[in-house]
Amino acid sequence: MGRKLLEITNRLVEDLSLLQFSSPVAYVYNPLVYAREPHFHYLSRYGGGGKEAVFVGMNPGPWGMAQTGVPFGEIDIVKNWLGIDGEVGVPRPEHPKKRIEGFRCRRSEVSGRRLWGLFRELTGTPEKFFERFFVVNYCPLLFLDADGRNITPDKLKSGERVPLLEACDSALLRSIEHIGPAKVIGVGNFAEERAKKILTESGVPVGKILHPSPASPAANKGWENIVRDQLRDQGIKF
Repeated sequence: MGRKLLEITNRLVEDLSLLQFSSPVAYVYNPLVYAREPHFHYLSRYGGGGKEAVFVGMNPGPWGMAQTGVPFGEIDIVKNWLGIDGEVGVPRPEHPKKRIEGFRCRRSEVSGRRLWGLFRELTGTPEKFFERFFVVNYCPLLFLDADGRNITPDKLKSGERVPLLEACDSALLRSIEHIGPAKVIGVGNFAEERAKKILTESGVPVGKILHPSPASPAANKGWENIVRDQLRDQGIKF
């Protein structure tokens, strides 16, 4: 079912392997490589075409996709709701403050817990959710500075950001063309902007929901209710 998406993933891994990043980036994690097994399970189990909408995130969080290989992949949700497990290696080099322990990690990513938690509440089972929807991350790389702080893709140096965006734009466009959703919904401003840019000529409408990150003050004030309203306003009913 997810064979084409796996091909797209493999091509993206190849393209990203050619890129280099300089200070303040000190560590680059690619869970498509060291967490390939659970990522493959996610694509093969849930990555069919004909979706109503595809939700697009920005890039992995250290306690979510970086641990599980699944977008917004909060560990408990991935293992106990999505039913995905698998072997997870470690990136090299690895920051001592952001260790990759895979499904043994006891940390919980708030963004993933909020996003998948809402989807679970609205649909009940992963089968019902994925009949209509899919979730991807625009960029699969986690960037850390020397102190272990996240660096989001939009904060990279221009000369390093441009080739990264080109590779990720291409992968996202090919994924959307394969899945064929009626609409694309960016989880946050960055993902919405990238989706709009690559889908300008496709006719696929692009919307947005509030990013669930606890770093966003708005997300800490009733994120679930805000997003319910945003989804309803974009014609998505549960």
